[in-house]
Amino acid sequence: MDGTVITQLRRGDTVQVIGGRSRGKSGKILRIDRKHERVIVERINLVKRHMKPTQKNPQGGVVEKEASIHLSKVMPVCTKCARPVRLRHQVDGQGKKQRVCHRCGTVIGNQ
Repeated sequence: MDGTVITQLRRGDTVQVIGGRSRGKSGKILRIDRKHERVIVERINLVKRHMKPTQKNPQGGVVEKEASIHLSKVMPVCTKCARPVRLRHQVDGQGKKQRVCHRCGTVIGNQ
């Protein structure tokens, strides 16, 4: 393998942070960097970035944006259990693989 990590998380999944400064907060995954094993979660791990004036942002100044956090610090949230859970894979009737909540058996997201 070329160093990329296979993960069960997908863009758009709701996750909860299980460690670090933002522990206990939850949000939606905006981007996944599989090479560096990091995710960017909506409104989590906000940092202040000092921006120069540009055509896009003519005012410049201090901008708050999301910084990445490590994959191991987030867990997917089951819609039925409403808590962070582990996922397992299950094959449905048509032979498609689905992500399933390990606790209650609910299908998580659509693949």
